[in-house]
Amino acid sequence: MADRIRIVIIEDHPDFRQGLIELLSSAGGFVVAAAFGSVEAALRGMPACDVILLDIDLPGRSGIDAVPLLKKELPSVRIVMVTVFDDDDSIFRAILAGADGYLLKRTPPARILTALDDAAAGGTPMTPAVARRIIEHFKANTPPKAEYDLTAREKEILSALVHGHDNREIADRLFISYETVRNHLKHIYEKLHVNSRTQAVSKAITERIVE
Repeated sequence: MADRIRIVIIEDHPDFRQGLIELLSSAGGFVVAAAFGSVEAALRGMPACDVILLDIDLPGRSGIDAVPLLKKELPSVRIVMVTVFDDDDSIFRAILAGADGYLLKRTPPARILTALDDAAAGGTPMTPAVARRIIEHFKANTPPKAEYDLTAREKEILSALVHGHDNREIADRLFISYETVRNHLKHIYEKLHVNSRTQAVSKAITERIVE
């Protein structure tokens, strides 16, 4: 099927890698384009894909160091880290390197599938615990709260983004359609003068636009 999301997995743990392959292969809507045990192997044989699931602790080059290299090879690819590391250093280094999402390996399978779907659509999926750490990190050093004439609904949606919810979860939480969420996001981006979900979340946190 041409509309399936093409996934590449870079994970050195055989059991976890196989588990991801089986999860994606049985879910529908996804196709595993390739799976590698190291960054070096991936760079030698990287196929066209939509999303890369990337571990951090790999033999040879680390996943974080690989992000800019992979982005250079495939500029439009979305990279989602999947790791056991939930420390601030790993999280922020990955984000600064250009990662588009950050999931912990203990994330439930259904949530991994939703996160991949969201990433392919341009979202920035994060395990809620990771999103909370980012919020806590910025809260201590934020300027006075900024206003951008956001409506109450737009603030609700922006707050949900900050807390790591994807578009479908926001739609379910607010009892609105997926397309309505996307339309609200378009207006939010315009008002905040940003071009992506990552930039919107960063601005919302650093300028205390929402709590």
